[in-house]
Amino acid sequence: MVACDISKAVRRVDAVSKSEGTIKYVSDYSFDDCLWGRLVRSGIPRGKIKAIHLPDLPEGYRFVTYKDIPEGGHNYLHMIATDWKCFAEDEVRYVGETIGILVGPDRTKVEDLKQKIVIDYEEMTPAVTIDEGLECKGGAFVNSDNIHCRLSLNVGDVDAAFKKAAKIVTETVETGFQEHVYLETNGACCIPEGDHYVVYASAQCPFYIAKSISPLLNLTPDKVIVRQTTTGGAFGGKEHFPDVVCGPLLVAAYVMKKGVKMFFDREEDIENSVKRHPSKVVFKTGLDKDGNIIAMDSTVCYNVGGYLASSFVVLQRGCFHVTGCYSFPNIRSVGLGVATNTFPSCAFRGFGAPQTLFAVETHLCHLAEMQGLDPLEYKRRYFIKQGDTTSTNGKVVERVMIPEMLEQVMKASDYERKAREYKWGSGRGIGISFYNHGGAFTGNGEQAIIKARCQLHKSANGDVEILCSQTEMGQGFHTILPKIAAHVLEIPMEKVIFKDPDTSRVPDSGPTAASRSTMIVGELVEKAANLMKPRYDKEEDFTVETHYEHPEGFPWDQSTFQGYAYLGYGWGVCAVEVEVDPCTAEITTKGIWSSHDCGHLIDERIVHGQVNGGVIQGLGWGSTEVMQNIGGHFKQTSMSDYIIPTSMDFPKQGVYFVENPYQWGPFGAKGMGELVFNGSAAAYIDAVSKAIGKRISSIPLPTEEVMTYMLHGTDLKSELQEVR
Repeated sequence: MVACDISKAVRRVDAVSKSEGTIKYVSDYSFDDCLWGRLVRSGIPRGKIKAIHLPDLPEGYRFVTYKDIPEGGHNYLHMIATDWKCFAEDEVRYVGETIGILVGPDRTKVEDLKQKIVIDYEEMTPAVTIDEGLECKGGAFVNSDNIHCRLSLNVGDVDAAFKKAAKIVTETVETGFQEHVYLETNGACCIPEGDHYVVYASAQCPFYIAKSISPLLNLTPDKVIVRQTTTGGAFGGKEHFPDVVCGPLLVAAYVMKKGVKMFFDREEDIENSVKRHPSKVVFKTGLDKDGNIIAMDSTVCYNVGGYLASSFVVLQRGCFHVTGCYSFPNIRSVGLGVATNTFPSCAFRGFGAPQTLFAVETHLCHLAEMQGLDPLEYKRRYFIKQGDTTSTNGKVVERVMIPEMLEQVMKASDYERKAREYKWGSGRGIGISFYNHGGAFTGNGEQAIIKARCQLHKSANGDVEILCSQTEMGQGFHTILPKIAAHVLEIPMEKVIFKDPDTSRVPDSGPTAASRSTMIVGELVEKAANLMKPRYDKEEDFTVETHYEHPEGFPWDQSTFQGYAYLGYGWGVCAVEVEVDPCTAEITTKGIWSSHDCGHLIDERIVHGQVNGGVIQGLGWGSTEVMQNIGGHFKQTSMSDYIIPTSMDFPKQGVYFVENPYQWGPFGAKGMGELVFNGSAAAYIDAVSKAIGKRISSIPLPTEEVMTYMLHGTDLKSELQEVR
């Protein structure tokens, strides 16, 4: 039956198989005559490899290192930047860096032999934190200053505005590591087949893997066929990191002339995988005599880790979003990607935007509170509107419906009454945040870099197969694309086939990342279905193909980061109410309300699921998810000490939407998978700050930190540090 309204919820295509447990993940596959692999990693954060002592290896077992890469091959993983080595050679830059892979036919024997490998190091002093990286503790190991990458943005004239300011204040806002905690840990298998290799992987971006690892053997990417297996969650943690897993497997399969498989357990996955970038944002803000913002200067520092990989693009998003949902007359932002001896950070839901959105929301709260104002009323002064200038000197193309979303949230939460009655320091507080997220790749990335293609193939029996590289990883995409195609073609969804991608048989439609899948690839499917529709009843077997075309009239200069960074933004408003126990400092969240502009919804239930999950994930980042790195080692390495929220920790959410169709999205849809993460932490911290009457400028905020703030924190009304 064809749904008459694209927004009406349907049963997810994968609902039954996942509920029954009959669907196969990569570790469920049976690969004949396949060896087991285990990575041997650095146990120190920084140093020189002096010697590797191996036990006697039985026949059929082998320790594979960079020395086994054939002539013409390159010991680098080709990500956005090509600096992350597949195998360490003479030096190690972080705990967990891959030195080699031990392979053999018996899994237990491989593990036993691995434990007997001894590595001698010449240890060096590591730089672990952003500050240590900036001061080049132990000496710089990237460039001359430990800066992987940098950029700057300017709108107006900040220095001239500062000269006119009545007051200039400064504040530092910090965020920590965050672990992805996807349901399924990392795993992959690489099998030689003739003149090529087949990789089965739990991954977000199959074509990324082929491009990244094929140069190890001096192969063209088409010689590495990647077949995505059912993927149990990713959140960005399986965007580039599968390259790090699959690279050693490819070299081992080449050496052994057999398939090699490897699956992480939870502790290994947490201890030896990428995380959200810790951040440090330093604001210098100029105010006029009435307390209005006339200039904002920010330095955005991200802890990149040992290698750059994708972090320059993450830093770009952070700097592009540092002004949040606001328009200030003069802004300047300098971004620094800081090299440290920690596991390289990489993609995580929001891709750099959550850190700076949290920072600007928190800073505006504190600017308001030191003047005795309610933060909401202060923020209202600066809401960005259609046609306003962005942080990259572009314009906001679409209507901005923040006032309408704010009205929904205020009514549902009873914000005005509670904000008036809950006195600062009374133990109760209600906070509110505003946030956005630019959809798809920045600037001309879709047009110049991704160049997405999509095909629809109609068979003689009337079935239509969608051929693209987008992946299902729990977000509901196996349902979204067939729903779009079926709606246009006016056929039952059961007649539309959408399989996990195989790079040898589908075109490259780009990565499943950047809130682009529905917005960009969904639009390609809609266009392809419209091309197919007049031919559907007339021809038995044919294929149509569509290519991404960027709208004209919205220039972008990638060399200067100037112009229209994004044509469509998702927008959000979130309110959180809390109660703090004065004796134990434990926090009870009493209510959560949010409204989002996702354009036109393709499926209400799937979007609701994204909101519920994203908001809670953001609250976890802001509260209990403490991930410390001590001397280069992650302290929290299991689910018993890395605490994520459960369904018992937060109340049922109030979820609302506004209708604001995006002209270049399928049926008006925009990206929203990352948006829904971006604001809840700031609203939570705003609420807790008011409840205890203390200024909070960093997350996460576990109970013991709340107690410290209650006893020794700075009062909300205190002046921020004045620099003039």
